[in-house]
Amino acid sequence: MLLHTVGGRFFIIGALLKGLCAIARVAFGPEPGVVGLADTLGSVALIVSAVCLVARLVPRARRRLLWRVRQRLILSYVFIGVIPALLIVAFFVVSGLVLFLNVASFLVTNGFNNVRNEAVYLARVTALEIQRGPGPDGAMAILAQRESALASMYPGASIALVPTGGTNPCVGGPAAGPQANQVPGMVAATAGPLSGSGEARQAPRRAAVAPVAVGPWEHIEAPTTLPRWVSCAGFGGIVVEPAPIPAGSSQSTNPAPAVAMVRGVGLPDAARPGYAVIVDIPKNDGLDEHLRDETSVKMGAVSMLLTEGLRARLIRPRRAIEGVITRKSAVAPGGKRRISWVAILQGTEWEAGQPVQTTANIEVNIADIYDRLSSAPVGPYNIGALLLGILLLVAVLFLLIEAAALVMGLALARSITGSVHELFAGTERVREGDFSHRIEVKTRDQLGELADSFNQMTASIEDLLRQAEEKKRLEEELRIARSIQMSLLPQGQIAIPGLSVTALCVPAREVGGDYYDFFPLGDDRLGVLIADVSGKGTSAALYMAELKGLMLSLSQTCPSPRQLLLTANQIISNNLDSRSFITMTYAVIDLAARTMVHARAGHTPLLCRRQCGTGEPSVEILTPDGLVLGLRIDGGELFERLLTEVTMPLHSGDVLMFFTDGISEAMNAESDLFGEARLAELVGEHGHLPVEELRERILREIDAFVAGAPQHDDMTMILLKFEDFIPGAIKMGFHDGRA
Repeated sequence: MLLHTVGGRFFIIGALLKGLCAIARVAFGPEPGVVGLADTLGSVALIVSAVCLVARLVPRARRRLLWRVRQRLILSYVFIGVIPALLIVAFFVVSGLVLFLNVASFLVTNGFNNVRNEAVYLARVTALEIQRGPGPDGAMAILAQRESALASMYPGASIALVPTGGTNPCVGGPAAGPQANQVPGMVAATAGPLSGSGEARQAPRRAAVAPVAVGPWEHIEAPTTLPRWVSCAGFGGIVVEPAPIPAGSSQSTNPAPAVAMVRGVGLPDAARPGYAVIVDIPKNDGLDEHLRDETSVKMGAVSMLLTEGLRARLIRPRRAIEGVITRKSAVAPGGKRRISWVAILQGTEWEAGQPVQTTANIEVNIADIYDRLSSAPVGPYNIGALLLGILLLVAVLFLLIEAAALVMGLALARSITGSVHELFAGTERVREGDFSHRIEVKTRDQLGELADSFNQMTASIEDLLRQAEEKKRLEEELRIARSIQMSLLPQGQIAIPGLSVTALCVPAREVGGDYYDFFPLGDDRLGVLIADVSGKGTSAALYMAELKGLMLSLSQTCPSPRQLLLTANQIISNNLDSRSFITMTYAVIDLAARTMVHARAGHTPLLCRRQCGTGEPSVEILTPDGLVLGLRIDGGELFERLLTEVTMPLHSGDVLMFFTDGISEAMNAESDLFGEARLAELVGEHGHLPVEELRERILREIDAFVAGAPQHDDMTMILLKFEDFIPGAIKMGFHDGRA
């Protein structure tokens, strides 16, 4: 891993670099730039080695983890059953959480709107009451009375009476004299003509009344005039100002901490009101407590998004603000766990009247929100508690079903993998050669049937192995028998001056019943024999071996083919099984007299190709009469009566073909026979070739005809071609090699 992998080499390099850097720090103190660069390279090398190590270990771990079928099934169940259920639960939990948090944000916004409406109403009523008041002492008393009543509900609430600053919010209203803009009993300032035009708005004007502030005004400096953007309809909303900072400091955070208050502005009923009443309810512990009682949401700090204009105003020194109410807010009953969230509020910057993006941190308890939303009773029951109980019941049922499914899945996986493990162990034993191993069948399901099939298979394999061993022994014996049978046929090439000879014997099985032989008879004579024992296999081969010995003896004692066949029939009939017989053709060729005497005992015809001068050669199919050998009927009289001996002259160039029915009856896949006519045509067309080439030509044509169909019978042929013969020069012998 260290020396022969990329990750190992990177690990060695990284470790060496880190070690050398540590030594350099100890030796030289503060590290120079080169040491820092080397340390960085070492860290990179270690990271690369870690990545390479993970890349090598993950596939191995996966193979080890997923090799067992049980682990695969368990993981499959987890991914199919458990994880989707968890994802569904997580989806609904997150969806419910987001829903409740947004509902809480809505409740906070709605609570602020209610407080705003109260402030606007109080400011409007106070402005109207001052307009109808008895005098200066009465205006101050009204403001103090209203502030005292408001502070009992909202600690820190403050009220101010401010002039309109010479502006005319009520553009287009009826003209009124200076007295209409004055508070009764207060000293009025000289005012110029007002109009609804922009020029009149920009004209300088002294305040109609002196500003008056009632209340603590600890949250912010009391306003002394009414901004020009406020109309005669008044104002109600959340006013935000940046939190005070010491002089010379700069504000860089965004969003920045802010001071927030609910402000209501009311003006008297006049075309050109000269004063306005401002009611401030600061965002402090008192307002937080009120909102929590109304919304079940605990308020936190307020922040605002700073613009460039607001940043410029922050450099002005402002006095620090202390909370009006010094007591701490109460902890949620029972120590409830709350979730932090953010409520978006619509804030206003007071001086310019521009909207400011404002956020308020809130802490939400889901149970409190749920209780507030579902507190409506239905008869004697609480609908929220009823729905919660149903939800809990469904959740418990879901958990029970999921747990039962998990247990059933694990049990099913264990049952399946147990059977698979038994099958695996059984296959290992079989691979080691132990075919006596059996698997215990514990269930009657498909896996049990599979285990039972495995036991039957191993038993069958044992039997097959015994049969294979026995078959192998028999095949070895048949191979030896085939070798012995082939040794009974003429070996080597027959060398006879004036006569070309070739022969072939191909058994359909390991051994067969076809037999051919050549017998030197002296006086330039040669005996040629071809025979076919009925049937195939071992029994035919045994009869063939017996026939060879008989023919060797009879060929020396019987002067003519007819006599040989008669004698052979008498002997074979007494010893051959009644269900078997033998066909045979025996010929004696006299090379000196250039004649051939032959007799046929039920065998296939003999083909003779003759060259007629310079004309086309002719092929004769010779079929002398004769009955098969070995039939036990009438003591052989019918065989003797039907057997015919034929003598025919031989000429130079004549070709003789002896064959068994395996040649002429070769069949293709459609069971069509090759036929004697096709065979005679081949001999006639290619008889001019040497006998070896003629033999190969015939075999190729037969192979092409059968087209891969299995051989159904033994195939044997003898080809003789006569040439010029020199009497007295016969030297017949068998050379090494097969014919």
